[in-house]
Amino acid sequence: MHHNDVLSLQRIDRLFRDRLSRHLYRATAPVEISAWEVPDEPVPFRTAVESTFTPFSPGARWGRPWGTVWFHVTGRVPPTWQELPDTAVELVADLGFDDSAPGFQAEALVFRPDGSIVKAIEPRNATVPLDGDRVDLYVEAAGNPSVAGTFTFAQTPLGDPATAGTDPIYRLERMELGLRDLNVWELAQDVWTLRGLVGELEADRTRRARVIAALGRAVDALDPDDVAGTAQAARSELAGVLAAPASATSHTVTAVGHAHIDSAWLWPIRETVRKVARTFSNVLDLAAHESDFVFTASSAQQYAWIKDHYPELFERIRAAVRSGQFVPAGGMWVESDTNMPGSEALARQFVEGKRFFIEEFGVEPLDVWLPDSFGYSAALPQIIVAAGSRWFLTQKISWNETNRMPHHTFLWEGIDGTRVFTHFPPVDTYNAELSAAELARAERQFAEKAAASHSLVPFGWGDGGGGPTREMIAAARRTADLEGSPRVRLGSPERFFTDAEAEYASPPVWEGELYLEYHRGTYSAQARTKRGNRRSEHLLRSAELWCALATVHRGAPYPYDELRRLWRTVLLHQFHDILPGTSIAWVHQEAERTYAQVERDLTALITAALGTLTGEGELSLTANAAPVAIAGTPALSVSHSAASEDLRWQRVGDGWEIQQARTDWRIDGTGRVTRIHDKVAGRELVVPGGATAGLQLFRDTPREWDAWNIDSEDGSLVTEIMAVDDISVDGPDLVVRRTVGASRVRQSFRVDPITGALDIRVDIEWRERQKMLKLAFPLALRAGSAESEIQFGHLSRPVHANTSWDAARFETVAHRWIRLNEGGYGVAIANDASYGHDVHRDGGRDGGAHTVARVTLVRAPLFPDPEADQGSHTFRVSVLPAASISDAIDAGFRLNLPPIPVRGSSTVPAAFTSDAPGVVIEAVKLADDRSEDVIVRLYEAWGAHRAVVLTPGFEWLDAVRTDLLERELDDSTPRRRGDGIPLTLRAFELVTLRIRRR
Repeated sequence: MHHNDVLSLQRIDRLFRDRLSRHLYRATAPVEISAWEVPDEPVPFRTAVESTFTPFSPGARWGRPWGTVWFHVTGRVPPTWQELPDTAVELVADLGFDDSAPGFQAEALVFRPDGSIVKAIEPRNATVPLDGDRVDLYVEAAGNPSVAGTFTFAQTPLGDPATAGTDPIYRLERMELGLRDLNVWELAQDVWTLRGLVGELEADRTRRARVIAALGRAVDALDPDDVAGTAQAARSELAGVLAAPASATSHTVTAVGHAHIDSAWLWPIRETVRKVARTFSNVLDLAAHESDFVFTASSAQQYAWIKDHYPELFERIRAAVRSGQFVPAGGMWVESDTNMPGSEALARQFVEGKRFFIEEFGVEPLDVWLPDSFGYSAALPQIIVAAGSRWFLTQKISWNETNRMPHHTFLWEGIDGTRVFTHFPPVDTYNAELSAAELARAERQFAEKAAASHSLVPFGWGDGGGGPTREMIAAARRTADLEGSPRVRLGSPERFFTDAEAEYASPPVWEGELYLEYHRGTYSAQARTKRGNRRSEHLLRSAELWCALATVHRGAPYPYDELRRLWRTVLLHQFHDILPGTSIAWVHQEAERTYAQVERDLTALITAALGTLTGEGELSLTANAAPVAIAGTPALSVSHSAASEDLRWQRVGDGWEIQQARTDWRIDGTGRVTRIHDKVAGRELVVPGGATAGLQLFRDTPREWDAWNIDSEDGSLVTEIMAVDDISVDGPDLVVRRTVGASRVRQSFRVDPITGALDIRVDIEWRERQKMLKLAFPLALRAGSAESEIQFGHLSRPVHANTSWDAARFETVAHRWIRLNEGGYGVAIANDASYGHDVHRDGGRDGGAHTVARVTLVRAPLFPDPEADQGSHTFRVSVLPAASISDAIDAGFRLNLPPIPVRGSSTVPAAFTSDAPGVVIEAVKLADDRSEDVIVRLYEAWGAHRAVVLTPGFEWLDAVRTDLLERELDDSTPRRRGDGIPLTLRAFELVTLRIRRR
């Protein structure tokens, strides 16, 4: 007989598509439904069930955007169903689901009358198991709108309750009892796996021909008029090809159940609380039926929400953690961004995350699980190891638009030389279904296949949650040992990493940051959110210092609980769709309100602690919480205020000038700097005939992912802002007012009398759309590299674009400062709220001697928040010529943590002093164990080996080195030399010390 595979597969697909899906249920039966619409925000179960429900029917509309409707579902299972073999009774629902991804639309949580949770109803997981013959369930249905739709990035009002509308957006399509035919369901899973396998096998493979033949025989065996009666016969025809084992050299996949739940994104934080409950209840239901299923979830914050809002569910999770089926992962408070959080904040992600898992579950994750963050700081390997972890996993770098990472399993080396065993799942998704296509892709793309044979596949519906399904477990069972497919085993991250590390003794090394060549706009979108983060981090540093010293010197109680609460609030908002500015309007409006409250709470703590320290009095004092001296005030101390005299601008010709001891500055009639004269070095830093410190307006129209991306093509579509409305002198400030499109900009220029830096304040009333504003500094400086502050050090990036890797880094991240380095001579550019920068050589034939550095101030993307960045902004940027690394560090702290004036009766000695420069104290606090030991965290900041003696400014006994969680290290011995603590540090080494006071 002649064979035509195309025709055979068409026949197979048609019969199974039309017959199997229609016969998954042998019978259905109606239920009684009543409903109550919550008038405002979600309410607890007890409030809902005590409300008045009215009759409701399938086909009726429900659910205004972001609203909640509770359905009460009652009924009886037909008596004839009770004794039927190979069946299961369940509630089957369709809330009005569409074809978009699960987690981005309507979903629900199902309760029993006693308030215990059964599971969720989600797209592609819309059934609820039933016990007994009576049905009595409450269904909390969330009318979450599909903000993204099909991800065309169209402008939408749905992300803000004020503009989302009030009309119902869903129709209850189905709510009934179903008698699931287990044989038909199992046949459907057989067919799905084998049909997918056919799609991945080469056309001339014997295996492919035999699978097609077996599927054809199954079609023949399946009677369209008696699907239930012949399903088992059809399965028998497939048993042989399903039993054929994989080859000896097949790739091995560890399939880890997973649900990447964004702590906020296209939904608000309050909805994430419910999403986590839905997903985790799904997981527990699945685990109850699948004893070898293992699920992993990161983000201690999400577990904490369950503990607070769903205590019964939390206790079930606790039991599942003990059994090994529910595995806490990552060891962080949330899956944070890692580019923008400050040094201490990124460390605290691990401190708070791990401490929660240890205290609540008695487990400590050794992996760091960040599948979706937008690039990874070169400081992260050291932080990972300092937190006691061993392994790192991400998938996001596969999104690079220019270069492909050469490895999937490797050692990642950070700025200090620390290396971490790292894995990029070659399946290129964290939402796998365990399809044949995904498994084949994992094996095909695995870069280390010549020396290793293991990769990890996270499977389960994620982003908006949902988690693994019974269909995915069925796929794992069928591909455990299947010819033509990688072997699939269910397991935990720890099992994968242990085996992969043992198998691959000498993996390659990748040094430096893991730069994502894609979401570069995340360094600048939603500028007010970013300012709130920066401000909160520095207030937390200040509050911990002064509160610790108030305890040490005055015996004041230390506000452990309040500081932890505030830290956790700030850490939550460093989630990788909040701090990067890529969430809906609701999220960012709420974030701005939260940051304002955090500032009020921390200011109150600081004021109280300083009052305790300095006492009542009228002495004019200055409190400096920075680890560097500022304006004559020593680091980490309260001292007498030092007087300084402001420098004033003088009108000279058509411009204005200031002459400082080291540097002369001139600004012309366009409000731009036309002269920077370094009198000591004897050089001019403005290109002859040019100007610097000017505003530039760019078109900002990304191909996709509006808030996330900046496209390189828009870099050439720039307008120099030269028009001036007014220039005036206001005390020490030269004030320039401009109109930029529909926006207003006020620039204030002031020269710091001590450092000679030019401080530029930019106040913006921003009304542009799809535009980006940068502050540009073209300089007569041939910088070979740009040094950018990152956590616990700095990163040096080349200025040239010689390779595709260099060219792809056309927008980069920095914290408080960058420094342009020309053979040791540097110019520092510091900021108080910005993260996005670009540094490049000037264009043209003569541009090789010039360098342009720009600070990205503000953007205006339309998706997912069409009002992003509209309104008022303030930015401070400072330019310092002849700046060393030490000078750049000082400049960053001067802008971000300026001394504050206080009145009192006594000064406060420095918390710590050191006998050598180059060491930055990052945090001073009391130990979390409430022993009142002092914790100090510091790092070598210049990038060189260094010996230093650190001297506490209080009575103490000895000091020991600890990890980030303040646990004494195995190789640590008490340290004391006279009044000081001797330390030897490698370049960029991070050190935590516990200083015992009694």
